Amino acid sequence: MSRDGERPALEGCHSERIVAKVVLKDVSKVYSNGAVAVNKVNITCEEKEFLILVGPSGCGKSTTLRMVAGLEELSTGEMWIDDVLVNDVPPKDRDIAMVFQNYALYPHMTVYENMAFGLKLRKYPKEEIKQRVHEAAEILGIEEFLIRKPKQLSGGQRQRVALGRAIVRKPKVFLFDEPLSNLDAKMRVQMRAEISKLHTRLQATMIYVTHDQVEAMTMADRIVVMKDGVVQQVADPLGLYDKPANRFVASFIGSPSMNFIEGSLVRRSNGLFFNEDNFQIKLTDDMAAALGDRGADVVFGIRPEDIYDKVYATNASPDNTLTASVEVVEPMGSESYIYLTTGKTPLVARFDTQDQVEVNTDIELVFDMSKAHLFDPTTGETIY
Repeated sequence: MSRDGERPALEGCHSERIVAKVVLKDVSKVYSNGAVAVNKVNITCEEKEFLILVGPSGCGKSTTLRMVAGLEELSTGEMWIDDVLVNDVPPKDRDIAMVFQNYALYPHMTVYENMAFGLKLRKYPKEEIKQRVHEAAEILGIEEFLIRKPKQLSGGQRQRVALGRAIVRKPKVFLFDEPLSNLDAKMRVQMRAEISKLHTRLQATMIYVTHDQVEAMTMADRIVVMKDGVVQQVADPLGLYDKPANRFVASFIGSPSMNFIEGSLVRRSNGLFFNEDNFQIKLTDDMAAALGDRGADVVFGIRPEDIYDKVYATNASPDNTLTASVEVVEPMGSESYIYLTTGKTPLVARFDTQDQVEVNTDIELVFDMSKAHLFDPTTGETIY
């Protein structure tokens, strides 16, 4: 029912769709064996927003999406679509369209028939079906494939057909459940761009699930990071990257992952230092002021791109410099990943390819302390 106590009817199937806002309030999913898949999730996807749920396998992101679609029942909480409480509304009446990982195309039907099938079930006029299918095919660049069967298409072309089947519905909300997982790396990059362009063109509300943080970072307006059924942080991509809420988010977002070093704080006459036993790094004045009289034990975090070879770091302070041994060099084309150790701590740095470091040599590293993070060693929450 609506927020004023009345249940407004959902749009009739033949009307033009409008984008919708999706709100999850304290939504949980607990199975009969007591397993908690989703735990008191609060998420709002605004109209026309591209919202991505990301996290490792088993974190509850697909279950959350399936509850939005109506394919899973809520154990507790409320699900609102376009100001309509849809907890008890069946999937077919929610005015959503879902794109799955496995395409779910009918092998005996042509591309045209696959795209038109849902509209035929809803008794749309033949001319309107034809118009919608050709419009979607033009948007996706698959007009020449309309008479083919799915087995005659590549994986990327099949995924376009699955997208087209959703587009012709003109739903209020598009739901994507890891739609690119079956594609090769090159095709995934291409389809990421295609879906982003599709969102821009349709100005639709989209909720997208993936375990790939690169997909999330490159496509989303906002990202929901989940772990063990709990939302860890909701923010725009750069917000997640620059200001992670905790160590898990910091480790999950970014490739290669952030470096974490366990140690303690040491106050000296010239400032506050992070101490790892084998080296000490001076914290910035802002970090020192924020920490105040905090206890000694902390986890220091710094991303690979914020570590530099001292040869190329002009005016580097000795307080921000340490010596490390190069163990592995991975050339990546425009850059190289450098795997190092310093004392008991392994590090990964991302260098420009002009920096020709050699394995089994020692180099001096400089940390960009303005980009460093500190985490609580017990809770994992961000301290700074």
